[in-house]
Amino acid sequence: MFGKLAEAQQKAEEVKQKLEAITVEGDASNGLVKVGSTGNKKIYEIIIADELMAIDRKEELQDLLIIAIDRAMTAAENVSQSEMQALMSTMMPGGLGSLFGKK
Repeated sequence: MFGKLAEAQQKAEEVKQKLEAITVEGDASNGLVKVGSTGNKKIYEIIIADELMAIDRKEELQDLLIIAIDRAMTAAENVSQSEMQALMSTMMPGGLGSLFGKK
């Protein structure tokens, strides 16, 4: 039982490392604001078009940042869920069920 648990933990760590290497992007207003994130939902980049840097467009910039960050986080969540489902499917055919004494 503990061997299976250790194997599950190791595979979960491998998925976490894989997600760290996957990058996704969210943008707003046709790319005026772009946010880059890893599959682990860590933002690594924010790109703002020069035309949004004017003082009178500050409120618009704030709104677009929220939209772009939300889209990047949604994309990261989708990638994360997909990777975890793949992990679970590889372990289920006799893997995780035996963790709980089921065969």
